[in-house]
Parts: sequence; structure tokens; C-alpha cells
Amino acid sequence: MARIELDRLVKRYGDDVVAVDDVTLDIADGELMILVGPSGCGKSTLLRMIVGLEDITSGELRIDGERMNETPPHERNLAMVFQNYALYPHLSVFENIAFPLRLRKLPERAVREKVERAAGMLELTEHLARRPSQLSGGQRQRVAMGRAIVRDAKAFLFDEPLSNLDARLRAQMRAEIARLQRRLGTTTVYVTHDQTEAMTLGDRVAVLEAGVLQQCATPRELYERPANLFVAGFIGAPPMNFVPARIADGRLELPFLTAPLRRDVDPAAADGRALVAGIRPESFEDARRIDPQRRETGGAFTATIELVEWLGSEQYAYAPYDTPAGMRDVLEAIAADRDREILRPQIIVSLDPERRVTEGESVPLWVDGAEIHLFDPRSGRRL
Repeated sequence: MARIELDRLVKRYGDDVVAVDDVTLDIADGELMILVGPSGCGKSTLLRMIVGLEDITSGELRIDGERMNETPPHERNLAMVFQNYALYPHLSVFENIAFPLRLRKLPERAVREKVERAAGMLELTEHLARRPSQLSGGQRQRVAMGRAIVRDAKAFLFDEPLSNLDARLRAQMRAEIARLQRRLGTTTVYVTHDQTEAMTLGDRVAVLEAGVLQQCATPRELYERPANLFVAGFIGAPPMNFVPARIADGRLELPFLTAPLRRDVDPAAADGRALVAGIRPESFEDARRIDPQRRETGGAFTATIELVEWLGSEQYAYAPYDTPAGMRDVLEAIAADRDREILRPQIIVSLDPERRVTEGESVPLWVDGAEIHLFDPRSGRRL
């Protein structure tokens, strides 16, 4: 196991392209750290810098306190699992797993013990004589993981290992990776663009955009207290609703409701300013079921349903809204500082899947003021 420290890491290609920009992370011994973000955000480049496949332009990489910037990949004792499995098609499962041990010229008895132990963990024992072409995608990924396990590496590095699998296998492999990591206690850095993987696997999640670290926190903290507009919109499915807002007389005004401010927002600091309000789809509740004692802590309104998505265990409704003339100046002020696309005039609402909702139906809704996040449109920061 190992502690991995990234101290202001930068990766620049030529003079113009900055793939990783001043990233600082402290990955604890035994921690499962997720690097997540959209395509091109720098997460895979960062992983390759850790393992030594990419040179570091500036900053420092330390493993267990030792500087590793110039250390060759084979001397870092890190095991990497790739997206495409990287198995040798002409070798058996046994020999694929044993390959790094053969390179170290370990005795045959030691090789067999390590391979059989790893195969037992990964439920591959009965497949050891097969070739990769005779295995399913999930089994091939387990072979790649087995090859990493037998190395007794200081850390595992996963580069989008499940992206080639179908949805059912991805869910199964997620659980297997989580169980394996907990069992071995090996420091793990895992790259993905799938937020479901990020939220279910990670002890902590580092969210990147355009090479810049936006926030690093536990999955719950990312969801409940996003640092900025990007994190708020990226984490959560369906995504957070963004609505133009402003504060007047100590209350929050949205196009379709007025509600009390969250306790952690200073009304004097934002009074009269153009703001972006963020509301999770599941924060909306049926206004008819709200306890009268709770009603004053939020705001009620009626939404006309335009589209319904029923998914069996979940149901989402899309409802357009009109921006009153008195708030159009707020919308224009926000559009000047932020992509106006985030302020589409509709909200997505999570409804009880047992309730039959039809398109065109008017639904009374309520949202607690404490569930409404506020963001500065210029900086994107959460207030």
C-alpha cells in the first residue's frame, strides 16, 4: 500500500495545450480515489503521470514521501489496468496472470501460488486453462485485474476499466472491484467518466474540468454541497435544475416561486444580484402532502407537465416555466457571465413512480428553501 501525493502537477503539450493544470491531491494509504470528469478533462493524463507513462511538466509526484518525477515506470511498483484489458491472446488465463511474475523470474511454485490465489479471489480458477478469446468481457477484465493483484504492487491504477462492458456487467464488475479493494486494502486510483461508478465506488471523488481540479470530497459531500456550478451540474442524474434567481427583502425569488433563504446564505451579501439557483429533481415534493408546519420553510407552485419518463422504479416529469418580465434582467445578467444553455426554461422533477401522471396535467409542487443551492454566475462558486 502507498500514499500518493500530487503537488501542483502540470502537464503541458507544447506552448499552448495544458492538459493538467496545477492539480494538488493527497491520496491516503489504502484509499480508493476516483478521478471523474467529461472526455478531455485530463483525468487519464493525470493517471498516466502517476504511473510514469507521461512526463511531468512541473510540480512533484511523491509515493510514500519519495519523489517519483524521474523514476522509470517499472521502478514505481504500480499496477495499471487498462480499458482494453491488454491481454496476450496466445497465452492462457494462467499465463496472462503470471506474466509479470515470469518477468521477475520467480520460482514456479511461487508463481503458481500467487496465480491460484488471485484466480480464487476473482472466481477464475476454472478458466485458468482457457484463452482470452474464450472468455466474456467481464471475465477478461478480471484476468487483467488478476495480473495486477499478483504483482503485490503499492497501488492499483484503473483507466476506465468498465467502459467496454454492457450495463449489467458494469454493475456486476463495480461491485467486484469494490469488494476486492476493501479486501486487499490497496491504494487505488480509478479513472472514469461515469458518475455512477464514481459515486458508488469512491472513498473520495476528484472532479476535473479542462485539466483543473474543481472539487475533491466524499460522494455525499459532492452531492449535497457542490463547490460550483460545474460540479453541481455534473454530479447527479438527472442533473440539477438551474434557474435564474435573485434575493429581495431577505427572500429568494425564482420565476415560479418565492422561498426563504438557506441559513448558510447571507442575504446582505447577495441582495439584488443576479444569481443561479440549483434544485435537485428529487427535492420537489407534492404540495398537497406537505405538513402545514413545514409549508412556510419553502415555496409552492403549480407545474404543467410537458413530458413524462417512467422507468419503473423512478419517474421524471419535465415542466416548462415562464420567466416574468420583472426577472428577465436577471436572466440577461446571468447570460452575460455564463452559458445561457444551463438556464433552459424547464425543470425536471422526480415524482412517485406509482403515481400516474399524464402530459398536460397540472401538478402542485413544493420545495424546501434549504434544498435550493445558490451560485454566483460570474465565478460559478456556490454561495
